[in-house]
Amino acid sequence: MKRRVVVTGMGCVTPVGNSVEETWSSLKEGRSGIDWISHFDATGFPTRFAAEVRGFDLSQYTPEHARFSKSGRNVHFAIGAARQAVDQSGLSESKVDPARFGVYLGAGEGQQDFVQVMQMIAESQKDGEIDLDAFSRVGLQRLDAQTELEQEPNMPAGHLASLFDAQGPNLNCLTACAASSQAIGEAAEIIRRGDADVMLSGGAHSMIHPFGVTGFSLLTALSRYNDDPKKASRPFDANRDGFVLGEGAGMLILEELEHAQKRGAPIFGELLGYGTTADAYRMTDIHPEGRGAVSCLKMAFNQAGVRPEDVNYINAHGTSTEVNDKVETAAIKTMFGETAYKCPISSTKSMMGHLIAAAGSVEAIACLLAIRDGVLPPTMNYETPDPECDLDYIPNEAREAPVSIALSNSFGFGGQNVSLILSRFAG
Repeated sequence: MKRRVVVTGMGCVTPVGNSVEETWSSLKEGRSGIDWISHFDATGFPTRFAAEVRGFDLSQYTPEHARFSKSGRNVHFAIGAARQAVDQSGLSESKVDPARFGVYLGAGEGQQDFVQVMQMIAESQKDGEIDLDAFSRVGLQRLDAQTELEQEPNMPAGHLASLFDAQGPNLNCLTACAASSQAIGEAAEIIRRGDADVMLSGGAHSMIHPFGVTGFSLLTALSRYNDDPKKASRPFDANRDGFVLGEGAGMLILEELEHAQKRGAPIFGELLGYGTTADAYRMTDIHPEGRGAVSCLKMAFNQAGVRPEDVNYINAHGTSTEVNDKVETAAIKTMFGETAYKCPISSTKSMMGHLIAAAGSVEAIACLLAIRDGVLPPTMNYETPDPECDLDYIPNEAREAPVSIALSNSFGFGGQNVSLILSRFAG
C-alpha cells in the first residue's frame, strides 16, 4: 500500500499575521497587509507599496537569535514559521529518529545588499567604466563573508536542519512562485517512497528590496495603483493591473500516517495529490491555453484518486495580473467542465500580496484551515467582473461552507506549475 502523508503541524509568518491563527483571522475578515514600503525609500519607484511583515521578533522563536544576526529576513521568517509548526506537531517532545526527519524547502534568496553593491560600483568608477580590479579590491575590503553566504537560497534549509536536528534528506528548490508548493509535493514523495517519516516543508522569501522591486517593475508585473495600495491586488477583477509584492514564510510538518498515529500527533489533513509540470513556452508568460496548468491539474487528480466534483474549494494562484487570472480560469474550466461554475474559488493574495517562493505553502495552510473551520476566505477588491473570468471568486466576504477536499494552485514565472490536493483526514 502507498504510504499516506498527513499534516501534523503548521506555522506561518505573513503580512497579515505572525502566526497561523492571526493570519487566518485576518484572511477571514478581509484585512489587508498591503501598505507603503518601509524597508527602503521607494519614492522614485513606479510602485511604492508592498505587503511587508510587521512586528516580527525572532527572539520569540529561538534563544539563539543572536546567531542569526547576519541572516536575511527569509531565514528569520523560516525559523519563526518552522518553530510554530514543530511545536504544534509535538515533535519537540517526541522521540523521532533524526535520520528519518528531513527538510525540503522552496526558499528564495536572502536579503540583497543593495547599498553596499552600489557603493562598491561608485568607488570603482574610472573614466565612466567600472575598473574590475578596483571593484574586487573594494569588495574584499567591504563585504562580510557570512553575510554574503546568507544570501544563498539553501541557507534556510540548512539552518532549520541544524535547529531541529533533522538529519534526513535536506533540499531546496527555487521554482519561482511555485517553489514552496513544489517543495511540499516533493517532500510528500520522499515520505511515500520510504526515505523519511517526517519532513519539515514549506517556503520563505523576501524580495521587498530595490533589486526585487526593480526587477518585477521591469517585467511590468507589479500593480501601480499607488492611489490606494490596499485595493491594488484585485485578482480576477476586470481592472486588475498587476500583483503586489509580499514576503513571509509558511511551514508544514508532513508525516507518514502510522508514524503520526503512533506518537499521538494532531492531524490537520491529508495530502492526497500532487502535480507538477512545465509550460515549456516562455520564461515570463504562461501558455495562453494553460496547457501546463491543465496537465498539472490532471496529474494531481490522478494521484489523489478524486474527481473535480469532489472538490469544495480552490485556493487559486490568482496573482491579479491580466494574463494569469484569465489563463488560470480557463484551465480550471478545462479540468472541471461545468463543475467549475459550482466550485468556490478565492485568491488570498488579494490581502497578503504575493509571497513569491513562500506563497504556495501559506496558501496550502489556508486550504487546511478552510477544511478545519468550514470557512472560505474571500477574494477582496473584486468589483468589476471580467467576461473572461466568470467563475465564483467569493467576492469581498468570507463564506461558510463545508469543505472536505481543497485544491491549491501555484503557477510561477518560467512556466512552473504545481497543484496540491488536500483533504480532511478520514482515518
